[in-house]
Amino acid sequence: MTKVLTDARSIRIKGRSFLAVVLSPDLPFDDWLVRLDDLAARSAGFFLGRPVVLDVTDLPIDRTQLKELLGEFAQRNVSIMGIEGARPSILAQGMPPALKGGKPVSDEAVAKEPIIELRNSQSKPGAAEVRPASQSIIIREPVRSGQSVIFPEGDVTVIGSVASGAEIIAGGSVHIYGTLRGRAMAGSVGNASARIFCRKLEAELLAIDGVYKMAEDMPPGLRGKPVQLWLEGDTIMAETLI
Repeated sequence: MTKVLTDARSIRIKGRSFLAVVLSPDLPFDDWLVRLDDLAARSAGFFLGRPVVLDVTDLPIDRTQLKELLGEFAQRNVSIMGIEGARPSILAQGMPPALKGGKPVSDEAVAKEPIIELRNSQSKPGAAEVRPASQSIIIREPVRSGQSVIFPEGDVTVIGSVASGAEIIAGGSVHIYGTLRGRAMAGSVGNASARIFCRKLEAELLAIDGVYKMAEDMPPGLRGKPVQLWLEGDTIMAETLI
């Protein structure tokens, strides 16, 4: 006999994956939060409306310290959707849920949010898995403010400029055949050999394999020039192109 297992009162539950910003703080938290504030201040709206995951893997902290850190995020209007790598003993009721099995991206990932690990050139080197880029895409028009181009499978080439407030996130290298005024993030899923190339550097933020740098922190001689950037250890290097 056939039985009806659902009716109009049923609740439909589905699985779905999203890309999220991953923040991986280091100790002491006070120093790391200063860097976070600096990033947020000089790249307006960077965390606005973004899903954020807090990665505390291997951090020697207790429940009190985690609670205080979450409070610091709340004061900054950074919403933590989940905590990765936390020992069960430091989690408590009311905290974001524990997450397990996170992957940098799925093979078919298409989203409007980057995955970054907040580090700067003074941070301790991390053990990043190198994933060589094997594909590329070409954007044949300018990328306007508010737009995001994300391609975790390989290189991104833009035949035009990238406006302030726009983002290019690539698993491989980023090539901009115009002015780079927005944000460019290369090697976003763990590729330390990725590079950033642009015809005119006016960027808000640059990142390679999770190591970030604000363009105004670079030598003034690079601004407005054709530039390539690459990673050596945990330091972003740059030189002008002839």
